[in-house]
Amino acid sequence: MPSNPSAARTPSAARADSAAAPLLARARRTQAWGLGLLAAAGLLWVWFAVLLVTPYGDGGDECPALIASEYAHADDCVEARDWPLLVALLGGSVPCAALGAGLTASGCAQRRLAEHLDAAPRA
Repeated sequence: MPSNPSAARTPSAARADSAAAPLLARARRTQAWGLGLLAAAGLLWVWFAVLLVTPYGDGGDECPALIASEYAHADDCVEARDWPLLVALLGGSVPCAALGAGLTASGCAQRRLAEHLDAAPRA
């Protein structure tokens, strides 16, 4: 019996291992990109939430936070709020979250397939 267990494998098993390694590497990379995009979307949501709960204003006029006050803001407070930034943060998080979820799911499926191919008995 050879001392190296990989030396006892058939040539088809060696080819399957060499085919599963790039698949596993690509799956991990895809999964990492998905998790990164989900993290970016989460940071955008946190930034959006911080802007909603902090008081705002320009100059000496301090306006209460949007979420912590009744909806009775004066006109100068409504004009002082940077609404395009809030909408951009929320709008930018949606594609990040959707792509991140898709890439994470795809990477998980590819990884399970690569691990299954690696563990499956070969004839």
